[in-house]
Amino acid sequence: MSVQTQGELVTRLAAPGRGDTHCPYCALQCGMRLTGTTVESRDFPTNRGGLCQKGWTAAELLRTPARLTTPLVRVDGELRPASWDTAVDLVAAKLARSRDVHGADSVAVFGGGGLTNEKAYLLGKFARVALGTAQIDYNGRFCMSSAAAAGMRAFGLDRGMPFPIDDLARSAAVLLVGANPAETMPPFLQHLTGTLIVIDPRRTATAERAHLHLRPRPGTDLALALGILHAVVADGHYRGDYAAERTAGFDAAWRIAAAWWPERVERVTGVAASDQRRAAALLAGARTAHILTGRGTEQHSNGTDSVGAWINLALALGLPGTPGSGYGCLTGQGNGQGGREHGQKADQLPGYRKITDPDARAYVASVWGVPPESLPGPGRSAYELLDSLGRDDGPRALLVFGSNVVVSAPNAGHIADRLSTLDLLVVADFVLSETAALADVVFPVTQWAEEGGTMTNLEGRVLLRSTAIAAPEGVRSDLDLLRDLAIRLGQPEQRFPADPEVVFDELRRASRGGPADYSGVTYQRLRDGDQLHWPVPTTEHPGTPRMFLDSFAHPDGRARFAAVDYTGPAEPVDDEYPLLATTGRVLQHYQSGAQTRLVAELADAEPEVFVQVHPDTAARVGVGDRGRARVVSRRGETEAVVRCDPTMRLDTVFLPFHFPGAQRANLLTNPALDPYSRMPEFKVCAVRLEPS
Repeated sequence: MSVQTQGELVTRLAAPGRGDTHCPYCALQCGMRLTGTTVESRDFPTNRGGLCQKGWTAAELLRTPARLTTPLVRVDGELRPASWDTAVDLVAAKLARSRDVHGADSVAVFGGGGLTNEKAYLLGKFARVALGTAQIDYNGRFCMSSAAAAGMRAFGLDRGMPFPIDDLARSAAVLLVGANPAETMPPFLQHLTGTLIVIDPRRTATAERAHLHLRPRPGTDLALALGILHAVVADGHYRGDYAAERTAGFDAAWRIAAAWWPERVERVTGVAASDQRRAAALLAGARTAHILTGRGTEQHSNGTDSVGAWINLALALGLPGTPGSGYGCLTGQGNGQGGREHGQKADQLPGYRKITDPDARAYVASVWGVPPESLPGPGRSAYELLDSLGRDDGPRALLVFGSNVVVSAPNAGHIADRLSTLDLLVVADFVLSETAALADVVFPVTQWAEEGGTMTNLEGRVLLRSTAIAAPEGVRSDLDLLRDLAIRLGQPEQRFPADPEVVFDELRRASRGGPADYSGVTYQRLRDGDQLHWPVPTTEHPGTPRMFLDSFAHPDGRARFAAVDYTGPAEPVDDEYPLLATTGRVLQHYQSGAQTRLVAELADAEPEVFVQVHPDTAARVGVGDRGRARVVSRRGETEAVVRCDPTMRLDTVFLPFHFPGAQRANLLTNPALDPYSRMPEFKVCAVRLEPS
């Protein structure tokens, strides 16, 4: 695979200074500086000195009164303070007993896309070596696993954005599908300077900025992609020369798309055929263009095929691997990219290796100093893992790091019930999240500014996060906790180091030769300001900001069109549940809200869940603006404040998913899974609206 290295980019950033760090939230990983606990912005390629409201208020997390500073152990139904030794001894003994009596897979691990690369790596190693379990997955499965699966299928390699973010600022046209960066990552908008086409069922803050906004019925993204591809071909925009030289599989993909003429697509999606053709013409007529996908088109039971359809459109226009153009995915969580590359995903080993590959198993086992046959095979995906808890063939103990599944998982009421059946629930967190509140043991761990480590942002750039302030007394890092547990489970002390740089050096070795090769990345290079986008196969290699310029990662060097067809959402509407509910984020909150709900400025701005609905739809069921309503699905119900919005589709309601308890939007959502990525269908389910 030929790539472009740093060439056209500035080869160094200013070396990080004291207190220089990165925002604890999204994958933009904006550069910031902490002076004490005061945030200052700093110039960095992703944010160019800007921060959003969440970033500016991030330091409030460092002094929240809700901070945990001592382990908690449940005694007689209540969580009570305990010493670290007492808590670690208790957990290790119960894990060992479960493993000995019920087998290694009776213990499971659930990680997070916000963990540093070092934590993600050591967590995967801990599960497979210290516990011997196959049952490990992470909340990134809920984030961009469909885009990852589609990218692997199309390009042979998954890196969310296989080009630097700077390229977008020079793009003449950008098609943004299912993403609302004006609220989820506001500094990103400054990179969108060309013609902007937004595809979203809602008139979001991002859609307000668009030159063209297409509003499909929720769950019909794939049909819309087929219609625009049809228009590209029928109207003479297809890049046959590019496809013949650099791709395979167009004929099979076209046999399906040929039947999806724009007028047929209009009947399914509600998007005018003329707008489909206009979108095709705008992209085809642009000197450079990009197609970017987000959660809105990925979080479906056909999410891999939906993303594949947008990649088909990009390939038909000749965008991927073309200088100044391309296809990319907007990674959501802070380390969503690195989090899945180094081993906390059920089917992967470090370096983005497949756990079923004998050569990969042998190599990683040699780095870890264990026999290859001792490594377990692939385990259950995230929702399947949570759904199996406490069942006859499922785990009886669960360790959770960096995730709040009681709020973030689909069909959340059911998942809370499954957690209650466990013999042991252990949570590592810095506050008593909704999941931690259910635990048998809670460990207080360091926050973002109190620890060192690396993150990999949405463009595949490896970043060094340095310790900016000291952690409170009594708080330890996740790496310390994993080391202490591993030793008590019989592992040699040196096998599980707790120093982030030592862990990263081992990660480098474990990733060497893999698709996500970090072996040439060192802390010193990052301290010196080197811009390093993986793969970086040697310490002399300048990094790979732009991928696929000459060939793709499949053995024949060609990208693959996907022969995908539209089937619709897993759960259709009916007379009992006549509306479509979709979920998402708002400006002030992040993910499950466990962090942002602790910041007064953010909580005051958005204190509770709301349901956004068209005034006519609200009036038909007898609810009014600023009143309260119940949103009911086949799985549960949520009570929310009504926000009437005349820009909403008549058939659609929207709820943010950041709120706990009875306000959880994920009490409604459908856990139907994509067959390839195992992504749940967060973005559409059938509901009814009724007065509260």
